[in-house]
Amino acid sequence: MDYDEALRWLLALPDFERTGDFAARPDVAPMLAVLHDLGDPHRGRPTVHIAGSKGKGSTAVMIEGALRVAGRRTGTYVSPHLHRYNERIRIGGEPCDRDAFAAAMDSVRDAMAAAAPRFPGRQFLAFDALTAAAFVAFRDAAVDAQVIETGLGGTLDSTNVFHAEALQPTTYNPQPHVVVLTPISLEHTAILGSTIAEIAAQKAGIITGGSAVVVAPQRESSLDVFRDVAAERKATLIEVASACQMTRTFASSEAQEFKLKTQRETYAARLPLLGRHQLDNAATAIVACEQLAERAGFELTPQRVREGLANVSWPGRLEVLKRSPYVIIDGAHNGDSAKRMVAALREHFGLSRAAFLFGTLGGKDVDAMAQAVAPVADHVIATAWPHARAAEPRALAGAFRALDVPVTVFGDLPQSYEAAIAEAGTRGAVVAFGAIAFVAAVREYVLGIESDMIRLAATNRRE
Repeated sequence: MDYDEALRWLLALPDFERTGDFAARPDVAPMLAVLHDLGDPHRGRPTVHIAGSKGKGSTAVMIEGALRVAGRRTGTYVSPHLHRYNERIRIGGEPCDRDAFAAAMDSVRDAMAAAAPRFPGRQFLAFDALTAAAFVAFRDAAVDAQVIETGLGGTLDSTNVFHAEALQPTTYNPQPHVVVLTPISLEHTAILGSTIAEIAAQKAGIITGGSAVVVAPQRESSLDVFRDVAAERKATLIEVASACQMTRTFASSEAQEFKLKTQRETYAARLPLLGRHQLDNAATAIVACEQLAERAGFELTPQRVREGLANVSWPGRLEVLKRSPYVIIDGAHNGDSAKRMVAALREHFGLSRAAFLFGTLGGKDVDAMAQAVAPVADHVIATAWPHARAAEPRALAGAFRALDVPVTVFGDLPQSYEAAIAEAGTRGAVVAFGAIAFVAAVREYVLGIESDMIRLAATNRRE
C-alpha cells in the first residue's frame, strides 16, 4: 500500500473519533494477538505510557523533547491528529515518513486479517490499526524510548498491552516502564463511568506491576483510586503536587518560564506552551523523565531538560495564528479546559473580552463550556463545520443565550471566521475553541493547510 491506500483502508474500519460509534470490548486479547503475530513490536524498549482526561498530548511531547535531547531515539504515539494521520506516529519528534507509515499499516492489515478468525464476533478498530502501526514503525526505526498516549480510557484501550501476564512467556523481556496519569475530569461518561472515581479506575488500568507511576495534580477522589491500584500492583507512586515545588517566573503571549524543584534536581526552563495548567504538565513530564532515566540508566541534566522544553511545539493549544487582530485557537473541549483557557487569555494576553468562534462535537457538556466563557465573551459565533459528529450550531447558541451572551449562528466555517474577524476589528481578539477537530478545521482555513481528508476527497472527485 502507498500512503493514500493505507488511509483508505484505515477509513473503512470502525472509528469512534470520526463517527461516535463505540464498539464495546471485554478485553484487549485481539490486539495482543495482532502484536504477537507482528513479533511483539511494542516490546524491547523503555516506555512512558500516559492516560488521563486532560493534558496527555502536551505532557507526551514535553517528555519526548527532553528524552530526545538526552540522547534517546524517540518514538511518540499521540491522538488525535490535527491535519494528517502520520502526525500521530512520530520518530525523533517528527511525523512518521509517509512511506514508513504505509509499510507499517500494510503489515498491520495482514496481521489483523490473520488474527480475525480467532476472534469471531469481534472487530478491529481504526485506533487498533494505528496503535499497532506505531509500534511497527518504532521497531523499524530502531527507536530506543517510546512515549505512548492512550486513546479512550485505559483498561480496555488498544495501548494497554504492557502487562506481563498478557504476554507469551517466550517474548517477555522486561524494560523500564513509567506510567503517567494526567488530570481526570468527567468525560465519555456513558463509556467510562459517571463519577471521577469510576473514570480514574479506568485510567488506572494501565498501571503495570512494579512500574513507576507519576501522578499529575488531581482531585482527591482520583488520587485515592491511583494510590489503591498502585499499592495492589506494587508500583511506585510519585504525586507531583507533593513531590515538587513549582514557581512561574515569567509569562508573555509567546512563552512562560518557571523554576521547578523535584526530589532529585532543580530546573529552570522556558516553555512555549501557555497556561498555568501547562506548568503542571511540565512538572509531570520532568518527573516522568527522571524516573525513566533512573531505570534505563541514561543521564538527564537540567540543561537537557531546559533545551528539550524550549523547543516543544503542540499546535492547537492556545496557539496564536495571527496578531492583528489576535486569532487564538484552543482545543478546550470541556468545562474545566474552558476555564483554564479563559484564565490563560487573561494572564498571557491581558484579554478581558473577546469574540469567540465555537464548534464542538455532539454529546459534549456545552453548558459547562458556555458558563466558563460567558464572563469574557463580547459575542459568540456558533458555526457548522465539516465533521460527521459536529454539534448543531443552533443548539450550541442556546447555551450562551441562556446566559445573556450575544450569539450569531452560521452554517459555514469560512463565513463564521470572517464575521468573527470583522467583529474583532484590528484591536480586538478572536478565540476559536472547542473540539480539537474544530480547531484543526479553523487552522486549515486560516493557514491554508490541506488535510488528509481534504486531499483524499479531491482525489476521489478527480477519479
